[in-house]
Amino acid sequence: MKKIALFWILTVLVSYAGVADCTKIFEERKDELRREIEQIDEARQSFEALKAASNALFTRQEEALEKKRNEIELLEKNLNEKELNVQAKLDENQKILELINEAKENRLVETYSKMRDNAAAQILQAMDRKEAASIFFALPPKKVSQIMAKMEPQIASEITSLLKAGPPF
Repeated sequence: MKKIALFWILTVLVSYAGVADCTKIFEERKDELRREIEQIDEARQSFEALKAASNALFTRQEEALEKKRNEIELLEKNLNEKELNVQAKLDENQKILELINEAKENRLVETYSKMRDNAAAQILQAMDRKEAASIFFALPPKKVSQIMAKMEPQIASEITSLLKAGPPF
């Protein structure tokens, strides 16, 4: 019986030591898991803070981009309006220039129409052939023939060739 009692005492001691070791191991593992959970929680909080900061930065950048887009659209609209205004003024100035040129030409034609044929012939044959042709083109045909009759044949021939080709001279 001593043997049984001894065996039983040893078994109790071994099992108590095993329980103590298991409890100790479980406590250590529990502490280790708590530390890991704390690290995971800290990492999650850091991630959430980074995510919030990134979202805030993205939102600010998106707002700045939208503001720039609006500014560009406004500038483009203003530029288009100015371009239309410039084009309108350019068209208006072109019409005025055409009227001025027409008035100058009419006055010049009127002047040569009222001149004597000999005087007009002398002046026109001394001019550049293209300028003379443009003046002849505007004169009535009867006046052209009278002036050309008074010109040197070579010069009259050159001007006639230009008139035949037609404007612009």
